[in-house]
Amino acid sequence: MKRLYSRIFFIPLLFLSCSKYTDHPGVSTYAGNATMGSVNGYRTEARFSNMMGIAADELGNLYVADSRNNLIRKIDTLGMVTTLAGTGVAGSNDGKGDQASFFFPTALAVDKKGFVYVADTHNSLIRKISPEGFVTTMAGQREYPTNPGMDKTEPRFDNPDGIAVDDSGNVYVSDWANDLIRKITPEGRISNIAGNGGRGSQNGPGNTSSFYLPGGIARDGKGNIYVADTYNNLIRKIRPDGLVTRFAGKPAKGADNGKGPEASFFHPVGLALDPQGNLYVADVGNNMIRKISPDGTVTLLAGTGKRGSVNGPAKTASFYRPYGVTVDRQGNVYVADYLNNQIRKIIQ
Repeated sequence: MKRLYSRIFFIPLLFLSCSKYTDHPGVSTYAGNATMGSVNGYRTEARFSNMMGIAADELGNLYVADSRNNLIRKIDTLGMVTTLAGTGVAGSNDGKGDQASFFFPTALAVDKKGFVYVADTHNSLIRKISPEGFVTTMAGQREYPTNPGMDKTEPRFDNPDGIAVDDSGNVYVSDWANDLIRKITPEGRISNIAGNGGRGSQNGPGNTSSFYLPGGIARDGKGNIYVADTYNNLIRKIRPDGLVTRFAGKPAKGADNGKGPEASFFHPVGLALDPQGNLYVADVGNNMIRKISPDGTVTLLAGTGKRGSVNGPAKTASFYRPYGVTVDRQGNVYVADYLNNQIRKIIQ
């Protein structure tokens, strides 16, 4: 029977309007407005419904997992929002554009060729979208196999919540409800690289380590993998040799800055790396965006900690359950601000 879990978000009731998009240092509203919907259009003319994942490609286009709308949206470099794939109705059909369907997709990654990878969470599938918008199922099986002859022994995922891709086309997945970190080769072979399937915060060799409902995942150019170990309130690091260590945070809720275990988080989820090796964290429970330098020093990038949708200088701006984060080649950070139904931009 499919396992159901309570996540850390709520249906929005009331939102404040935000100022128009600006291109000054600090936080601005890049796309979307305070009204839920699935409207395409230019920047704040567009509407989203509780989007969670966001990713940038090599050209600066943004892709958004518009979760409650069951859509994958694209924002081009001019700020025009369109629908890349999905009907808007929950389903798991493959096909091109509006022939395909998703069920609450929550995380995205883009490779150098422009293929978009989707953690199609409530379908427990990993999907792949070509640059032309054709959707295929890369890995996983539906939780309720009803087709005669379907192989029930094939590997499955359980509510995957984070996804990353390397230059060779290997895909890395935070398998949320299985408490595992998994790898999918371009040929579709699935393996476990970290986690023993039990809940905990044990460090050590991959198959002896443990996680507690892991969320976002990111991989650097040296082969290190970073995991937002959401319910442990930790950022974990998996070395290329498979050793799992604590990179930052402590197993307690908090918002402290500092190096490594001196810092604290409150349900971190989205992760993104910039070319310099800085790691950006959507610290959902704190309504903050945090930044971790390569040596593990955590600082506040943006947010007051209070719920809101205030734009302006980074340290006085506010978010409301920011869930996804990505960074472009210029170092601009984009945030999927879940309960504000907006994409926010942070210029450092």
